[in-house]
Amino acid sequence: MAVRYRPMRPDDAKECVEIVAAHPFMSPRYGSGTTDLRTVWLSLLGRDAFRAVVFEDGEDSQVRIMGVGVSAFVSHDFLLELKTPPFFWAGPEMAKRVLRGESPLLSDKQVREANADGGLNLVTWVGALHADYLQSVDANTAMFAAFVGEHRGFLLKELVSHGMSLETLEGTIRSGGLFLSPVSGRYVDSLNRPLQEILAEPHLVGLTRELAVVRFGTWIGSLFVYRPPQFGFRPSEQRLLLAALRGGTDEDLATALEITLSAVKKTWRSIYDRVTPLSPGLIPDKIPEELSSERGKEKKQRLLAYLREHPEELRPASF
Repeated sequence: MAVRYRPMRPDDAKECVEIVAAHPFMSPRYGSGTTDLRTVWLSLLGRDAFRAVVFEDGEDSQVRIMGVGVSAFVSHDFLLELKTPPFFWAGPEMAKRVLRGESPLLSDKQVREANADGGLNLVTWVGALHADYLQSVDANTAMFAAFVGEHRGFLLKELVSHGMSLETLEGTIRSGGLFLSPVSGRYVDSLNRPLQEILAEPHLVGLTRELAVVRFGTWIGSLFVYRPPQFGFRPSEQRLLLAALRGGTDEDLATALEITLSAVKKTWRSIYDRVTPLSPGLIPDKIPEELSSERGKEKKQRLLAYLREHPEELRPASF
C-alpha cells in the first residue's frame, strides 16, 4: 500500500461524503445530515479556516480514494458552546450552522489575525476511512501524520477532537490528548469509564497550549510548538510554494493553480527577492558558469527544503 494525501478538490466531495455515510461510527452521528455534507464542504473549499484532505492508495496504476480528513478553525464562542455540557457532536452541528448561514468557522481575515496574535481554536470535523481500510495500520498512521502536517506551523490556542473509532480514540489518548470532564470542565487523564461507553455518546478529547507546555514530547503537544515566520509571504506566494511542495514543474504549477506560466515565473522572482535580503545564505546567488542552467532548480530545492522544516512560513497571518 502506498498511502498519500492531498488537498480536497471539488470533484472529491461526493466520494468523501459516501465514505462518511458508510462509516460505522461517523454515519450514525450524522443520520440524514450526510446528504448536506457535500453542499457544505463545497461552500467552504478554499477558506483558510477549512482544512480538508483526501487519502489515496496509489500502489497500482489505479489511484483510489481511501479516506477523508477535515478540520476547522472556529470562533471562541462556538468552542465555549462545544465545551459546555451536555456535549454534542461537533461535525454535524457545524454542518447545520453553515447551512443556516451561521457558520462557526473564522473568516480568512480572522484566521490571519488570530494566527498572528492570540492563537487559533482547532476542531476536528471528520476523520473517516473507507470500509476496506478501517483496520489498516498504514492508513490510520497516515491519517495521524497528515493531521500533524496540515496543522504544524499554526499558532494554536486549543485543539478539540472526538474519537472516530475505538482505535483512533486510544491512539489520540496515547499521543497526548486529554478527556474534557463534563463535571469539572477541565482536561483530565481519565473519565473512569470504559472507552466503549465514552465512544457511544458525545465526548471531547483535546489539549490547550498551556497544557502542551507541561506535557512536552507528546505527538499532540508538538502541534503547539510555534515559531513566528520571518519572510511574510503574500497569499499568492504561499499558494505557489504549497503547490511546489507537492512536486511538479512550473508548467504543472500553472495548471494546478489555474494561472499562466508567466505568472508562475513572476511569483518565483518575487519570492526570491523577498527571501534573499532576510536570509542571504538560504538561496545560492552566485553559481559557477558551468552550472548556471541548474541555478533555478537549485534555488527551488534549497527553499523548499527549508519550508518543509518551517511550515509557519506558509500559514496565513497578518504582518
